[in-house]
Amino acid sequence: MRAVVTIFAAVLTVMYPLAVYYGLTHFSTRAVVLLLAVLLTTSALLKSKSLVREPRELLGLLLVGATLLMSAVLDDHRFLLATPVLMNAGLFFTFASTLRTDTPLVERFARMQVSDPSAEELRYCRSVTQVWSAFFVVNGSIALGLALLAPLSWWALYNGLLAYGLIGLLGASEYVIRKRRFGRFGDNPIDRVLESILARRARNGASG
Repeated sequence: MRAVVTIFAAVLTVMYPLAVYYGLTHFSTRAVVLLLAVLLTTSALLKSKSLVREPRELLGLLLVGATLLMSAVLDDHRFLLATPVLMNAGLFFTFASTLRTDTPLVERFARMQVSDPSAEELRYCRSVTQVWSAFFVVNGSIALGLALLAPLSWWALYNGLLAYGLIGLLGASEYVIRKRRFGRFGDNPIDRVLESILARRARNGASG
């Protein structure tokens, strides 16, 4: 059940910009709000147990619900375009708030794979947490600018495709850099391939 809920939430998040774009170009703002409200309510019911344990997640759902309500009351689709901004703000807060603690968020993820990170690895994890925090500020600012100033198609293209591409690129780049820098390879296929490529490059560099 947990897997189903996770998949449903992920699909809903990814499809939101495209669903809004399609809905607003074919139906009224209030009709789109009604559909999104049904999906949001379904998501909240499926995740009811986790929402009790995670006040931040509950707050996020309430904020999205508030934007839907304002869109319906004022019949103004611009409130629907604010959701990616709220999501980036929430992700920024999630990452940045841990920088004030002894264990930043990226370090918590790293400790799931490495039980004895070195001091250099811990400094690296803090730096990566800062990078992700800055990314969500920039990404959220772009989403806000597009919502206020750009055509709906630009907003949908960026938030529904390009933003996820940038997230994937940043995540993949960081992963490769970390593996190359610290050499902590696991048994999964990706790590085996990276280990082989990086070892080959190291041999070529030494021979050259």
